[in-house]
Amino acid sequence: MSAAGHVIARASETGTPHPLGASLVAGGVNFSLYSRSASAIELLLFDREDDSRPARLVPMDPVTNRTYHYWHVFVPGIGPGQIYGFHVDGSGVLLDPYGRAVAIPKAYDRCKPATATAMKSVVVNSGAYDWEGDEPLRRPVSRTIVYEMHVRGFTRHPSSGVTPAKRGAYAGLVEKIPYLKNLGVTAVELLPVFAFDAQDAPPGKTNYWGYAPVSFFSPHPGYSSRAGTLNVLDEFRDMVKALHRAGIEVILDVVYNHTAEGDQRGATFCFRGIDNETYYILNADRTYANYSGTGNTLNANHPIVRRMILDSLRYWVQEMHIDGFRFDLASILSRDSTGNVLASPPVLWDIETDPVLAGTKMIAEAWDAAGLYQLGSFIGDSWKEWNGRFRDDVRAFFRGEEGHVVPVADRIIGSPEIFGHREREAEQSVNFITCHDGFTLNDLVSYDEKHNQENGENNHDGADDNRSWNCGVEGPSDDSEIEKLRNRQVKNFLAVTMLSIGMPMLLMGDEMRRTQRGNNNAYCQDNEISWLDWNLLSKHPDVHRFLKLLIARRQMRDNEHEGRRISLNQLIRDARKVWHGAKLNQPDWSCSSHSIALGEELRREGMLHLILNAYWEPLDFELPHAGRWLRWIDTALPSPEDIVEWQSAQSVHSDFYRAEARSVVVLISRSNSD
Repeated sequence: MSAAGHVIARASETGTPHPLGASLVAGGVNFSLYSRSASAIELLLFDREDDSRPARLVPMDPVTNRTYHYWHVFVPGIGPGQIYGFHVDGSGVLLDPYGRAVAIPKAYDRCKPATATAMKSVVVNSGAYDWEGDEPLRRPVSRTIVYEMHVRGFTRHPSSGVTPAKRGAYAGLVEKIPYLKNLGVTAVELLPVFAFDAQDAPPGKTNYWGYAPVSFFSPHPGYSSRAGTLNVLDEFRDMVKALHRAGIEVILDVVYNHTAEGDQRGATFCFRGIDNETYYILNADRTYANYSGTGNTLNANHPIVRRMILDSLRYWVQEMHIDGFRFDLASILSRDSTGNVLASPPVLWDIETDPVLAGTKMIAEAWDAAGLYQLGSFIGDSWKEWNGRFRDDVRAFFRGEEGHVVPVADRIIGSPEIFGHREREAEQSVNFITCHDGFTLNDLVSYDEKHNQENGENNHDGADDNRSWNCGVEGPSDDSEIEKLRNRQVKNFLAVTMLSIGMPMLLMGDEMRRTQRGNNNAYCQDNEISWLDWNLLSKHPDVHRFLKLLIARRQMRDNEHEGRRISLNQLIRDARKVWHGAKLNQPDWSCSSHSIALGEELRREGMLHLILNAYWEPLDFELPHAGRWLRWIDTALPSPEDIVEWQSAQSVHSDFYRAEARSVVVLISRSNSD
């Protein structure tokens, strides 16, 4: 017996340093943990996640159970489902950085560390699942339309129609796959599904978004509808397999820039207790560097952390069949152990050149919370980048700000100002107007100011620069003219997103005008502020229809060029595009201009004429002489005339077209072969 009264069981073998984590081997489990700073480590084995003491305690001898800085031990007679943790130099219970599943006690309390309330790791047999031939889809980026969504928020609302026990779960998302397929999106980008600490939030709130990781290998157990710690893995994989069968890829929003342990005042549940100096970037005074804005910053370019990140990505691709990753605050991965920006960051090149990850979509949020902004200059050849300037410039243009005709024109043709020097494909730019962080599309046209009081931070949190416009009234309005204008603005944003060159990304619920009541930072709102109210689908069917037809046409054009690899520069150079203003061949690039028109010759299809009028009055636009012009889109018209089936476009009997105030118009002139 130990001094604490725990039963000490000596391992029959010393174990091996590879692989890291808990690995099933003949007759038992091998455990391996890296810690350079530890002088004593004990493996703790539990019968249940909420036990107040371990059933077995296995000490690791610093001589026989240690190779270099790897501590290892083989324990016979245990297998999948075994709950475990570590003591490092007398610490509390610590998670395994390579643990494949996390058990969260019913009494878990972030602020009261104790054995009974500590999260624990679980031994997993990840190879036992039957994928039935499933593999990542490898859809070309030119044919990808991303739908950013929250697993819980997508189906948690009672109006979702999902089986009550599955609402807010991976299995609930499966029930709504027919909706996603009908809408036409080709990929879902899931907000963080790595196991996270839901208590990493202000008092009385919940960390809803999930940007508080506790493990980089474990799916979040809170999104499982099934009892039992290991069942979350099968439910997650069932979801991936079902989405793949529907032709929909799965992209994960991943957080390799910080953990939920926070700064020196935060909790200790894993990395800090195992090897603080290895896992985190520390200041000269040993406090935590905070380039993430959340209290700490992962030391991503340390060799051990680099390996962990790469092993994590490989695991999600090989064992969980994930199609791609969106890297939160990806520019942090460019920093070294002192926080300086590296010209050639090892971890990014590790990801870039890894053969296991070849063909996997890599999307960077190319900035961090400390002001590092790398849009257009992010390291690597295969990375796509969230185009924050597309969002800002298109918002400002339709709000009526001066000086935005030139940048909007550039955004429409793939942002060559930003990306053209890279000689990359057009889809390097991920074009979006809204995402989880900020206003929804409905709120973008309904609020001038953020309304985050319910977050409990006196409305100081969230961005102040939203480039939004409430169309005359702050918040909900019964005024039919204001509502008509808001609907038009929503369609304007959707049209420009889908018609621009690049990879389009849509936010969950924008197709039915989901609102967060003006909250632009709903990270801690696990309630109806964040959940998708499916009743809105019947309230705004015209918006849903508008987007669905936009997607259908884009998919039709993309399918015609399947398999072709065209660089952005080549696309811009070869395309026959002519800029116009209200008068042909006379674009107004002045600061006071609020309108622009683009003529484009479509391959084998004739011509297209795109008119953007962000002016507050109607404008008459001259039309090129191209035979018969047909109207496909006019966002100023009521549904169903606002957009029609491509083959049902209506004739325009004039040499000019009147574009109403704040509207988008698309005219087509078909070739004789069409």
